[in-house]
Amino acid sequence: MTAVESETPLSAPLDVGFDYTRSVGPVLGRFMTELTRRRIVGVRGTDGRVHVPPVEYDPTSAEPLTEFVDVADEGTVVSWAWVSEPLPGQPVQRPFAWALVRLDGADTALVHAVDTGGDPALVHTGLRVRVRWAEQPVGHIRDIAYFVPASTADAPPDDAPTPEAPPAAERSGDTVETVITPVHLNYEHSASIEETRYLRALADGRLLGQRCPGCDKVYIPPRGSCPTCGVPTTGEVELPDTGIVTTFCIVNVPFLGQRITPPYVAAYILLDGADIAFLHLVLGCEASEVRMGMRVRAAWKPREEWSTTLENIAHFEPTGQPDAPYASYAHHL
Repeated sequence: MTAVESETPLSAPLDVGFDYTRSVGPVLGRFMTELTRRRIVGVRGTDGRVHVPPVEYDPTSAEPLTEFVDVADEGTVVSWAWVSEPLPGQPVQRPFAWALVRLDGADTALVHAVDTGGDPALVHTGLRVRVRWAEQPVGHIRDIAYFVPASTADAPPDDAPTPEAPPAAERSGDTVETVITPVHLNYEHSASIEETRYLRALADGRLLGQRCPGCDKVYIPPRGSCPTCGVPTTGEVELPDTGIVTTFCIVNVPFLGQRITPPYVAAYILLDGADIAFLHLVLGCEASEVRMGMRVRAAWKPREEWSTTLENIAHFEPTGQPDAPYASYAHHL
């Protein structure tokens, strides 16, 4: 590797995602249930206004609201923003508008997509639109696939995309009680020069920190500047793969995508010579045996599996040495 290559910051695409599950309660539950019937309901507030989507409590008086009102599946665009490059998973996979749509019979607007066939000239404030329903409503806001112009002349062409199937919903009888919505964040992460050196060192089986020239603290993972002194960290420090457990959590609850069978321990590890702890797994003993001050050592994966990631360390495990005294790590908690 040349000197120029070693100074080129690393970057990688990151995809953070999970299924967001929520109980909708009796008010939103009624709204979602009616969507399965291709009907839209709002709720009347104490001042007579109809809120769509319905709200559980009046925004003015805070009183609970229970009077449901049928509204139309047509309405008017009151504000909008054009999306020229749709992202994966968005309601329309060609240029479209996000819009605030006030349905006939409602006094508030809801946010949804408006498909004009990719033509921004067809969307405007005051545009009349109607719902295009998903082929198989399940009890989710995406049962409304998107809106299209209400007039035949302004309707999208026949190549309008087929609406994507809505996410899952759970029912008790005919009533929707829970909705599940996939949430994803995709972006390109570029590491700083300090992070890049740290990650490249991990690919060689080394743990590299940065020292502050002011307070002499050593940070790992490294930081470009010291949060205490506010000055750039300049000195690289190679640290051992041994340290102590400062604080920890025993994970007892299973969850989707879990790779280790509970119970197991997620702990903050303070490497010898470092001044900041980082989160990692502690295995190699019963979860109940892990304690503050326990001496641990990194358990590295086989060398052929190493890359520029902290995952090169599979976990930390006890060394069997005496625990560190509390005073030695009290100010690192």
